[in-house]
Amino acid sequence: MPRSVKFLSLISFIFCISLSSQTKNSGPIITGFGEVWEINAPDFELDKTKELKAVFDIMSSPEDHNQINATIETAARFLNMHAQSGVPADQLKIALVVHNTASKDIITNEAYKKRYGTNNPNYELVQALLNTGGQIIFCGQSSISRGFPREELINGVQLSLSAMTALIQLQDEDYRLIKF
Repeated sequence: MPRSVKFLSLISFIFCISLSSQTKNSGPIITGFGEVWEINAPDFELDKTKELKAVFDIMSSPEDHNQINATIETAARFLNMHAQSGVPADQLKIALVVHNTASKDIITNEAYKKRYGTNNPNYELVQALLNTGGQIIFCGQSSISRGFPREELINGVQLSLSAMTALIQLQDEDYRLIKF
């Protein structure tokens, strides 16, 4: 084997070992959810002095009724990633605007079990996001059109006129839209 190929093989091996030694971590804001990788010395530096306000447009949900909604977990990743990188928790603000097929993800365990035969896999995650001061806002139009009345919502979830209304108002309050 030529010397240059051996060298490249060695570099690739070392790179793979360094990646395998990295682990994803949750916390310090949301534990058990929102695991993120540590990024050492990024070229685009994080301004730790700014208040970061994000609104997440949550409209889809997995078909599997036992699976966590990854788009809801994105909010936990946002909080944990920035806190792990040195942004003070009081400078991190989140809001989730929930509508469409994601409507089912913010109902109580009792209501979920009655409909789907199992507890809501998102219940603890939603509670954790609410407990950090995050806002979870449910589209009133989806509430009626999809049959999820206010009484079935997890305590702390707010009902709005519409998802569109909530998204506009939050962006007027300097929340930045994050949509995946």
